[in-house]
Amino acid sequence: MAKEKRLYRVVYVNKDKVYELFVEQVYSADLWGFVVLEGFVFGSHTEMLIDPAEDRLRSEFEGVKRSFVPMQAIIQIDEVEKRGKVRISDAEGTVTAFPVIPPKK
Repeated sequence: MAKEKRLYRVVYVNKDKVYELFVEQVYSADLWGFVVLEGFVFGSHTEMLIDPAEDRLRSEFEGVKRSFVPMQAIIQIDEVEKRGKVRISDAEGTVTAFPVIPPKK
């Protein structure tokens, strides 16, 4: 029996922006408090129309094997059947990054 390939939609906050992207693997990192995102999935370069948000995310994650995202930045993780649109949007309303206390000098 062939192993079924899973696909996850991950929504998280990064620097006052909400990122929505698709990955093949999501799991808890050995590094405490982080979630690992692996196997980023983007549309093919052969498509006629190029989405600027997808192109920006593709270039941002180009060469990235895995990304460690703080647990408190994760908004939602869904297992999906097919890839949708990737997005970057402004974090508005009640979606805010977890407050961080700067280190003392």
